[in-house]
Amino acid sequence: MGDKIILGHGSGGRMTRDLVRDLFCRHLADVAPESMDDGAVLAADGKIVFTTDSYVVSPLEFPGGDIGTLAVCGTVNDLAVMGARPLWLSLGVILEAGLEIELLERIVKSIAEKAREAGVKIVCGDTKVVEKGKGDGIFINTSGIGLLENPLHPEAIEPGDKIIVTGTVGDHGMALLTLRKGFPLKSSLKSDCAPLNAMLAQVQEAVELKWMRDATRGGVATVLNELAEGRSWGVLLQESDLPLSNAVAGVAELLGLDPLYSANEGKAILVVAAADAEHALNLLMKNVYGAGAAIIGTIVGDFPGKTVLNTEMGTLRTLGILASDPLPRIC
Repeated sequence: MGDKIILGHGSGGRMTRDLVRDLFCRHLADVAPESMDDGAVLAADGKIVFTTDSYVVSPLEFPGGDIGTLAVCGTVNDLAVMGARPLWLSLGVILEAGLEIELLERIVKSIAEKAREAGVKIVCGDTKVVEKGKGDGIFINTSGIGLLENPLHPEAIEPGDKIIVTGTVGDHGMALLTLRKGFPLKSSLKSDCAPLNAMLAQVQEAVELKWMRDATRGGVATVLNELAEGRSWGVLLQESDLPLSNAVAGVAELLGLDPLYSANEGKAILVVAAADAEHALNLLMKNVYGAGAAIIGTIVGDFPGKTVLNTEMGTLRTLGILASDPLPRIC
């Protein structure tokens, strides 16, 4: 874990997991659940889901959204992939002295727009201001509460089940990378920020979803590693089936990056029985946020506890968990 906090500890990769497990969980063991999920199921009847998240993205505005868009979509999606219907959000903002009111107003408008789209209410909040140079413009925390209407069944996952991604992979991370680094690229790269709750609820009403997760920091590969870890089965992905936009594929090839580790802010990974996969896929593709959905892999009896990629060359490559994300502060 090291002697000091570095940016890699916030990447969502192995350094983040080690920090949470070896420091936070060690000291909070008797007052916190064992699960490291993004949300917690509360109440004796198991009907309430609670989650919280903080947003420190840089820059504050980017193609496809801003820090306000992220704050609502991220928290709504964390509830939705737990099988919950998002209802209420809190909004905490830490403002840095010198932030332009015009910029703040644009961000607040984005928050309102996405809250309306997601059908959630912002019911409480807090505002603090710190000295110039101490806050990087604005940091946001949102907590969310939802009603658990369609519980997932991860214990039912078995070899033969199919893995679906709800759209093209790596858009958010690649968009922020090219913007922040100032690469002179002519492309249509933009973030995929989107509230997925309505689309996922529609799929859940039609088929049994065994497991879901939004593929944010660390991307699809990291999420699937978390799914497979410690299991008696493994995950086998087909590289030829991965949906990539032309822009992401081009940047990834140019810079030698793997889109499977690039962050998404409007994509979820689903595990369903093989018999339900095509129906679920068709439902997703009818939604604007699922137009690029694809079946990308299978739960297999081979490779227990691992995530493996069948490359287009016909070779097998194990996908591990990165120690840290090469681009911090993407959300």
